[in-house]
Amino acid sequence: MRVSLKDLETSCLQCQRCDLAKERKHVVVSRGHPSARLMVIGEAPGADEDAQGRPFVGRSGRLLDACLAEVGLDQADDVYICNLIKCRPPGNRRPTPTELRACRPWLDHQILEVNPEILLILGATATAALLECRTPISRLRGQWTQWNGRYVMPSFHPSYLLRNPSREPGKPRSLFMDDLTHVKHVLNGVVSGLTPDSSDP
Repeated sequence: MRVSLKDLETSCLQCQRCDLAKERKHVVVSRGHPSARLMVIGEAPGADEDAQGRPFVGRSGRLLDACLAEVGLDQADDVYICNLIKCRPPGNRRPTPTELRACRPWLDHQILEVNPEILLILGATATAALLECRTPISRLRGQWTQWNGRYVMPSFHPSYLLRNPSREPGKPRSLFMDDLTHVKHVLNGVVSGLTPDSSDP
């Protein structure tokens, strides 16, 4: 059943599907444009996100916004940003399989309603959960794949870039910028030959 983004957010704010609801300060649903052609999907809220109720507002978020701006993407107009998990796991640990299953319907509804052309998946946890694969993110990043008729670009999580800040060619920050540039080119129609197939996993 389709649910509007407004109704989805209202329902999500009341969610009690898993134990994360017991310790959260805020449910963190999304930010950005509700009809964006690009959806950015991260792992889970951190402390800053839990405090403010918006995804990617801490150091990782500021870096993400700066990188998007560097390739000409505006985080308010061109991008819809969300996470696999809408509540902060204690101590910023990785979400458990139970938590991922409980929260997955919210993400599926977001993808359905925003209907983006491209999913930019940030980090190993989000990539493994969405694509249902165990291939290391270092091998998947920068490679276009298809999922339910959409282009998908896995890449590094901004928190990883904060731990590896070098801009030298071949380093994570440089590779991440390469990935964003490819995404921008596809949005602009510069790259041809990519044809999403809804039959692909």
